Amino acid sequence: LLPVAGRPLLEHILEFLHAGGIREVVINLHHLGHAIEERLGDGRRFGLRIQYSWEDPILDTGGGIKRAEPLLGGEPFVVVNGDSLLELHLEDVVAFHRARGALATMVVRPDPEAARYGLIELDAEDRVRRVVGLPPGVEGTFRGFMFPGLHVFEPDIFGWMEPDAAYSVIRTTYVKLLAAGMSVYGFLTPARWVNIDTPRALAAADLTLRTAPFRF
Repeated sequence: LLPVAGRPLLEHILEFLHAGGIREVVINLHHLGHAIEERLGDGRRFGLRIQYSWEDPILDTGGGIKRAEPLLGGEPFVVVNGDSLLELHLEDVVAFHRARGALATMVVRPDPEAARYGLIELDAEDRVRRVVGLPPGVEGTFRGFMFPGLHVFEPDIFGWMEPDAAYSVIRTTYVKLLAAGMSVYGFLTPARWVNIDTPRALAAADLTLRTAPFRF
């Protein structure tokens, strides 16, 4: 619930999702979960229907997605990190995902410090070939990007996820998909991006959204 440009970043994210055509949202909760639920409610004031998926203990990015499976209705779904925001048209990402028949699509950005975030490597056809150097033994000439925290998944992704366990969707689930040769694509964008993972990043995000608000 940290404020960015006068309101919680989560509210900016909900605005982004609504602008992209999303009407049903599931939010994973753990730390300060009750405060978040009280603030956002059922989502009607954002033009959304919000449901909540509780993690206790916390299940990391992969286990948290798996826990929310019963609330996702067996349909394709978008996952966004709760501590970052992209300036792009979500409909473009979804259209790219569908056109390629992907099981999973990761949004990726060029960044001179991409390796610091965990390098995502794409081939010439924009298929993801390696994430954070995995799986081993993959050869070729690839382009490296950073992952700003937005994916699109088909519901079949849940067959690749263990229930009731804590694990990273990047380091565990994606590595399994790539090792098996599944259809994973990267949507490349130069879109502006902010995050609030450090006090310095929070201050920068606040300044950015106050002086040059994102347009979705």
